[in-house]
Amino acid sequence: MNIDCYAAQEAKAPLEKFSYASRNLRPWDVEVKISHCGICHSDTHLVDNDWGISQYPLVPGHEIVGNVSAMGSSVKHLKAGQRVGIGWQCSACMVCEWCISGRENLCPEIGATCLGNHGGFAKSIVVDSRFAFILPNGMDSENAAPLLCGGITVFAPLIHFNIRPTMKVGVIGVGGLGHLALQFYRAWGCEVTAFSATPGKEKEAIDFGAHRILNSKDPDVLKANAATQDFIISTVPADLDWEAYLNVLRPEGQLCVVGVPQSALSIPAFPLIASRKRVCGSPIGGRSDIETMLAFAARHGIKAQTESFGMDEVNPAMDRVRNNQARYRVVLKN
Repeated sequence: MNIDCYAAQEAKAPLEKFSYASRNLRPWDVEVKISHCGICHSDTHLVDNDWGISQYPLVPGHEIVGNVSAMGSSVKHLKAGQRVGIGWQCSACMVCEWCISGRENLCPEIGATCLGNHGGFAKSIVVDSRFAFILPNGMDSENAAPLLCGGITVFAPLIHFNIRPTMKVGVIGVGGLGHLALQFYRAWGCEVTAFSATPGKEKEAIDFGAHRILNSKDPDVLKANAATQDFIISTVPADLDWEAYLNVLRPEGQLCVVGVPQSALSIPAFPLIASRKRVCGSPIGGRSDIETMLAFAARHGIKAQTESFGMDEVNPAMDRVRNNQARYRVVLKN
């Protein structure tokens, strides 16, 4: 079967119509007819080869929602026509220590949906069915699509870094990731502070769940809030004054980086030693994490704020994400 899609033929090139022959279904495979696919900042980085790992032709897209159209012989947990979501990961070895402990996202043989494989800017896709997640009833497909990458990226630290409802949590950036983090962390029970360089986002940040918003461009504001946060998550792809944010942490606080800065982190050792602070990072979550995230989002009404474009409008949609104009996630529709 040939799959119609949109692909970049080289770095920084516009996406063009493309078609490729899909593999025959393996026992655990599922074919999904795509209805929606979110555009993540990672998609623009892959198309532009900003990370030096892209392979062309490249079909982006890893925030996929669609309906099961065919299944391999071993697939028992899904049914034809069922609505599912697919995120960054499309396969794993399923036998290593990470897979058998429910941390498939750390598998050394992780398969990425749109890196080394053709992704979701397409009519359909074939992936390992164990990475196709049933979406809760009542969850709108357009608003759910970004949860499959952006949502789990900010949700997983809640689980793996032992964030408790009594904690004070800071979110750097009110954007594609940040607006989801504000919702998740408020629903988790935390006292949430948004750090933003865009004062015009104050009302939206509060609406998303922030208890307050601070001007991240003002060093005096950061100094005035020293030792106030138990956990800070940086969702922005920018170089920051990391020492200033370490000082905003309380003793034993954690600074978690999920947005990829342009430069290597420059971290002073003394705050880490003197106050037992930690700097960490986090990718997506394992399958159990994603299932938990989807159930939590459905229960608390957490959803991405989206702008929709037709799949044939992929290039202006990509430019909107690339130029940081989206409020707050862009989703393509077939």
